[in-house]
Amino acid sequence: MDVLRDERYIPVEAQDAQQALDVLEESRIDLMITDIMMAGMDGFTLTQQLRDAGFDFPILMVTAKETAKDKHRGFIVGTDDYMVKPVDEEELVLRVKALLRRAKIASDRKISIGGVTLNYDSLTVSRASERVTLPQKEFMLLHKLLSYPDIIFTRMQLLEEVWGADTESTDHTVSVHIGRLRERFGNWPEFKIETVRGIGYKAVRHDEG
Repeated sequence: MDVLRDERYIPVEAQDAQQALDVLEESRIDLMITDIMMAGMDGFTLTQQLRDAGFDFPILMVTAKETAKDKHRGFIVGTDDYMVKPVDEEELVLRVKALLRRAKIASDRKISIGGVTLNYDSLTVSRASERVTLPQKEFMLLHKLLSYPDIIFTRMQLLEEVWGADTESTDHTVSVHIGRLRERFGNWPEFKIETVRGIGYKAVRHDEG
């Protein structure tokens, strides 16, 4: 908990699944970290109940041992990420940040930049009479970059946050999608995707159009 507080998060502790459910009745939670093995209801059942009830915040599942069967079951019931004990604190913070960023992509359904609008629900980028419908990953990548203008992301960060931590794709996939976005929008003055040599990419927005 201290490592999360050091990052200016406000963790709320629960000793078991029932306490977690009680907390959710009283507090707004942006992300949950749950163990699999708990007294009473286990982490799989808790996650399943939360998803069935409509809770869509990211869930990071922690376990003492990693088996393909447990990992598969975790993703089936609705967990977003998975860590094996002993948990590395630095990795925990990075995964929490990545999950919250991905959640922000999903929650911010529209972005307006000058006369340009990105609509997450229709996967479209439009301005005036122009309307471009993008493949899902291309849209999510563009949406991600434009949600954090001037912030530099490594290829691996973008790969994990758009394609997911368990993707079998490589960072070359990100470069290919960036190239496609530049081909589509290279002559649009409202925004630009820049390469930061040796690091990754960032988006520059010109909201005045």
